[in-house]
Amino acid sequence: MKPRIMKLSRRNFLHLAAGAAALPAVSRFAWAQAYPSRPVRIIVGFPAGGGVDILARLMGRWLSERLGHQFVIENQPGAGTNIATEAVVNASPDGYTLLMAGASNAINATFYDKLNYNFIRDIAPVAGIMRAPLVMVVIPSFPAKTVPEFIAYSKANPGKINMASPGNGTAGHLCGELFKMMAGVDMIHMPYRGGASALAGLIGEQVQVMFDGILLASEHIKTGKLRGLAITTLTRAETLPDIPTVGEFVPGYEASVWFGVGAPRNTPTDVVDRLSREINAGLADPKIKARLADQGGTVLPGSPADFGKLIAEETEKWGKVVKFAGAKPE
Repeated sequence: MKPRIMKLSRRNFLHLAAGAAALPAVSRFAWAQAYPSRPVRIIVGFPAGGGVDILARLMGRWLSERLGHQFVIENQPGAGTNIATEAVVNASPDGYTLLMAGASNAINATFYDKLNYNFIRDIAPVAGIMRAPLVMVVIPSFPAKTVPEFIAYSKANPGKINMASPGNGTAGHLCGELFKMMAGVDMIHMPYRGGASALAGLIGEQVQVMFDGILLASEHIKTGKLRGLAITTLTRAETLPDIPTVGEFVPGYEASVWFGVGAPRNTPTDVVDRLSREINAGLADPKIKARLADQGGTVLPGSPADFGKLIAEETEKWGKVVKFAGAKPE
């Protein structure tokens, strides 16, 4: 009997040991499957009613329907999205506080000398959502009708072209600075308080040129209030197919605004992966694709690693432009 008892004991021991080894993986899987068990906040660094807020609410509704708990949008505007970002950085890394991240985060990394966080280190990338071009627009009376003509005119008239932007450090500002850097032209930056004010200043001919969001600019281009010279992305925009890209005349030029979801660092990988899968499922949905197109953008699918790579590349790129421009917060 003794050999049999020893054999059974060894078998039981091995069975128990294998079960114990599997427990952490099983419990992690079960915890991720149970997520979320309560409402989730998505923090947005822009006011309610704007384009980013609309985007966040669109994805929040999708996630609420897919995951069975409310994804609540919380607007915390101010300090160029730094207030919202810091709130998420300091939140518990449990997947219940998320950030609507964007190009402003990549710009802010070098635009602000002292931040209380490091975006790449402190925010875990979850998934991209949308990418959208800007459009280089001029007033109808401006003598240049193409990008080469604009470059030639600006070189013949240094310091005489005023460029509007929604403010220092905004995407519109730095898209213009990137153009100055790559095309070798001189334009005087005229920051306004917000995109609507900048656009009004341009239409009122207080300034001559602006790099504006395609959604607002396209309506004024179609009505003839503004002239579209070029699209900032590598490919032409579906909404303005006849307008060339800047890169067709300034090789290598590319600029866009993009948005996605981030979480506090150390958020469980299983939770990040689940959110990423659900967001990407939304980006494949025809209705969401159509809504993003209405916002002037295209879907930005991919893994958390893909989104992290984009953030790193954009941070490096805009860091060079900030240094070239000597851009500082107001």
